[in-house]
Amino acid sequence: MLTLAEISKSFGGRTLFEDVSLSINLGERIALVGPNGAGKSTLFSIILGAGEPDGGSVVLDRNTTIGYLPQETAAAGEETVLELTTAITPEHAELQRVLAEGERTGRTDTDAYHDAQGRFAELGAFQLEPKAKRILSGLAFRESDFHRPAKTMSGGWIMRAHLARLLVMEPDLLMLDEPTNHLDLESLGWFQNYLEHYPGAILMISHDRAFLNALIDSILEIRNRRVHRYRGNYDAYVEQRAARQEQQLAAYKNQQAEIEKLQLFADRFRAKASKASQAQSKLKQIERMEKIEAPESDEKKIHIKFPQPIRSGHRVLTLEKIHHAYGDLVVYRGIDLEIERDQRIVLVGPNGAGKSTLLKILGGVLPVQQGERKPGHNTEVGYFAQNRVDMLNPNRTVLQEVMSIPNPVPEQTARTILGSFLFQGDDAYKKVNVLSGGEKSRLGLVKLLLNPPNLLLMDEPTTHLDMASIDALIDALKQYRGTLVFISHDVYFIRAIAQTVLHISAGRLTPYAGDYDYYHDKSGAGSAKQGLVAGEKLSDDRPKEKPPEPRANGAASPVKSKEQKRREAEERQALSASRRLAQTELERIEREIVELERRQKDVAAQLEAPETYQPGGDAVKLNRELIENAENLERLNEEWNEASAEVERVNSGSGEVLTELRS
Repeated sequence: MLTLAEISKSFGGRTLFEDVSLSINLGERIALVGPNGAGKSTLFSIILGAGEPDGGSVVLDRNTTIGYLPQETAAAGEETVLELTTAITPEHAELQRVLAEGERTGRTDTDAYHDAQGRFAELGAFQLEPKAKRILSGLAFRESDFHRPAKTMSGGWIMRAHLARLLVMEPDLLMLDEPTNHLDLESLGWFQNYLEHYPGAILMISHDRAFLNALIDSILEIRNRRVHRYRGNYDAYVEQRAARQEQQLAAYKNQQAEIEKLQLFADRFRAKASKASQAQSKLKQIERMEKIEAPESDEKKIHIKFPQPIRSGHRVLTLEKIHHAYGDLVVYRGIDLEIERDQRIVLVGPNGAGKSTLLKILGGVLPVQQGERKPGHNTEVGYFAQNRVDMLNPNRTVLQEVMSIPNPVPEQTARTILGSFLFQGDDAYKKVNVLSGGEKSRLGLVKLLLNPPNLLLMDEPTTHLDMASIDALIDALKQYRGTLVFISHDVYFIRAIAQTVLHISAGRLTPYAGDYDYYHDKSGAGSAKQGLVAGEKLSDDRPKEKPPEPRANGAASPVKSKEQKRREAEERQALSASRRLAQTELERIEREIVELERRQKDVAAQLEAPETYQPGGDAVKLNRELIENAENLERLNEEWNEASAEVERVNSGSGEVLTELRS
């Protein structure tokens, strides 16, 4: 279907690849991988005909169609979302324009309109609309979106519409550059299932390991100016590549030993007349050898010790009876949520359910319209989203921006961390104002990790990161001794980090006290959205409520005696009283700490005033109070740690006792 023969390409004296030959056949699922800057996008460009190779040829079989989804931007004009989705060729788009113009002006009796209508029918274009609607629904468009002008939607939704257009078009070769970037978790599941049944070939660039493992049957790796092919998914590629590197290293060492032996003979005997010809023969033998290159070793996994936040209270943040609406659209009506210290929570749910809205309410980015948001003791909130780039100083360099945090790390540490997030070499000296949106996002992420709050809220943190950078982020978050709430569509990242899942749908919050796989099993999320195969109906994309599980032996719960009920009630009352007592003591200590800290600030301010040191001033008295307050604060903080531990012990013990009672 597509053949590349001895392709070479260089930029600015640097060779990206040379003598690359490969073929892509109908039905294959191939991922293109390699280090950042290896030439993946350049190879895409050459295949598409947008770039010219320095040497070699690209041969596309007759009548083979190619569809391409770029990583970041795609155009949208006056057409509606549905019109954009069904404009699968320039001819389709022009016919749509003529028909839409005739209907808009009421001139549907012209020859041009009738000709366009006839040709549209001849192409079978009227049958495209039902398929387009099903695909748009699978990608989380509402029916009310179908007739909206595409240009009025956000960039992410425009990219989804272009993705839908490619799926409607169904080209022989579907080329996708980071196709999951603009999808939420549920749309991603639908899209993955759809591609599993796709009839054509797929060539993609993606940093989503779980997505690649589910779909790909072949990996093309660009490395060290060559393209190597590996059979299997991404995990299989990692294993095969490690084995290949070991073999190449062994062959390289053997050849180097042979070269050293030949060179030693030549050096030893070239000046001796009787051996000179033999010495020269050894040198020529070295020249004739096809040199084996040393394998390009992977960068060692970077282990960085990140700064840690101050310890928060047990209750980090509480929402009570929160209402939120955008005009007439009510997102939440009276929800409650309590975030506790050390939790790792991922927010999941259908697009538009309110995940980002909830994260912004937790972060104080959106004001509370009704209800109450209560930060806990010592809670410091950090919110990471794409608009966090507004907090960067455009006049600083990348390194200066990182070193501007309140407690900067050593410069070498900063350079190492920047390198792990793709700011390598001279990139550290780029001005912030010349960075791309993705680069600014990564820089904001580095600053956040180097000066972390104890409640970290992150919206799609892996966007714009390659696999090595995602690993660096995972490593940082595993070290992080604070509380994390995040949104992500990267299943690999979610599995590595999340310990609790909070499902959001129709304004309701449903917690799952387990990791993503636990949620997947309990919620039926794996079967909630099935892929659309040509001619099939789109399945219901709402997670189904599971019926209550029966007892293991199928028997009804035994009837409890009055004495047992009385004993359980007394136990519950005692446990409740213990919880109230422990919580009341903790809150009393927290109030005293807050009051003492407030007084310390007042005393410090008075000690800075010149009149305090004038005759009759209170300098001695204030200094004494400052010392006493510091001692009291130290004592109270110790008491707070003990009280906090007691609250945790009582809550944990309550759960164990209640479980025993129920059993």
